[in-house]
Amino acid sequence: MTAPRLTRTYLAVPAHRARLVQNAAASAADAVFLDLEDAVPPAEKATALEAAATALTTHDWGNKTVSVRLNAIDSPSIRDEIKRLGGIERLDAFIIPKAEAVADITRINDWITDAAGSRDNPVEMELLIETARGLVNVEALAACDAVVTGLHLGVGDFAASIGARSAEIGASPQGYKHIGSAADGHPETPLDLFAYPMMRLLVAARAFGLRAIDGPCGAFRDAIATEATARKAAAMGFDGKQVIHPTQIEPTRNAFIPSDEELANAQRVIAAMEEAERNGQAAVTVDGKMVDYANLRMIRRLLGFKGQM
Repeated sequence: MTAPRLTRTYLAVPAHRARLVQNAAASAADAVFLDLEDAVPPAEKATALEAAATALTTHDWGNKTVSVRLNAIDSPSIRDEIKRLGGIERLDAFIIPKAEAVADITRINDWITDAAGSRDNPVEMELLIETARGLVNVEALAACDAVVTGLHLGVGDFAASIGARSAEIGASPQGYKHIGSAADGHPETPLDLFAYPMMRLLVAARAFGLRAIDGPCGAFRDAIATEATARKAAAMGFDGKQVIHPTQIEPTRNAFIPSDEELANAQRVIAAMEEAERNGQAAVTVDGKMVDYANLRMIRRLLGFKGQM
């Protein structure tokens, strides 16, 4: 298992935008990734790489997880990016976009090892699953190397890779819904395009002890959508969610933090189970429901999200 790490909010920021990077370092996000890929135009790639190196060595990142999203596996610059950044101690992980094949991840790990130099700790890899092929291979990717510590779902590119007619990152297409029978007046039930890829990625992550990070809500000005998509990911069991704007940090973090009601229930269950153990029992009734050690395991995970409120 990977070391416990709060990644409820994972803020993406273009590496070449110095003011945004500085704001990200000072933000309330649990984790930040400096982007060298999609958020950086081709003419700014070299500038972004040097800016990332400078940011990693000069900013105070506090207790944040700090990662860098590299360019594509087949890009001409990826090896130079790893060589330039891999030895910087403050870098926690490289995010590998469009991860699809174990052989590619093995090769990249070799480059990371070569670049690490005298680092005390290895640079981790977090794999961005954002294509149909990546999802088909997600279990093998999750298991391929001990330095792989997390899986992210790339919702925008995944939708594109399967041909979904979605105009908004992280949102289901408007036409993706079930229409009921004429006898019932043709009631409409919206369907979730991401239910299957989210669950498959989550199961793979849990099977191999990795963190699972949901993709962003593209409608960052829509507070309701931001909160709702975060609550869905939290309810499913994800460790966190990417955010693309600072205004999304608070509602996303709050979605993962247990409510006062959940905390009160947790305390009742813990107390009841402690009493049950003293009486030689492994199960007890709390609020009219049977609870046992499985409930305790769920509660411990829930309390792990509390962190710094």
